[in-house]
Amino acid sequence: MSADTIEHNRQRFDFSGIESIWLFGYGSLIYKVDFPFLEQRPASIEGWTRRFWQGSHDHRGTPEAPGRVVTLIEQPGAVCKGMAFKVSPNVFEHLDVREKNGYLRLDTTLTFGEGGQAKGLVYIATEDNEAFLGHAPDADIARQIASASGPSGTNAEYLLRLAESLRTLGADCPHTFAIESHLRCTAKKDISGH
Repeated sequence: MSADTIEHNRQRFDFSGIESIWLFGYGSLIYKVDFPFLEQRPASIEGWTRRFWQGSHDHRGTPEAPGRVVTLIEQPGAVCKGMAFKVSPNVFEHLDVREKNGYLRLDTTLTFGEGGQAKGLVYIATEDNEAFLGHAPDADIARQIASASGPSGTNAEYLLRLAESLRTLGADCPHTFAIESHLRCTAKKDISGH
């Protein structure tokens, strides 16, 4: 599947007659809210885990030197905490472009932090998209992130802001925190020269 998913996403859902819908954010959508929303609530989805397995050729890297950003990987029993936004369907005109590098809009069930559930949408980069990088050791992912930069800024900033946002949400994400730890160690070694 092509990494550019804009048209694919626009054909997937018919929003006619729908005034608002929930969107689940688990990566940069948690902290970079550059879209209008009607309501915002901490939430989680079940059966998915956050992984830095998607290449970023358009935001946090370049086609020649892609960064790594998060996607969700199916994992029975896993719970992924994030932020839910109630949005007007016209918001997807912007978000489909922002999330175009391999991400598809999929249906999901959100569980809100204070209880209750709702149907909603989530962007997931599946492993059949051209930009999918897949598993690598945490230290290797951290090294790739440390050296990558793109139009939206450094890949390191993406990782550090996500880790900070997850802590604020009370979300335990060992994968993200391990890569953050490797990144900070790499930065200290670069500064000290050791």
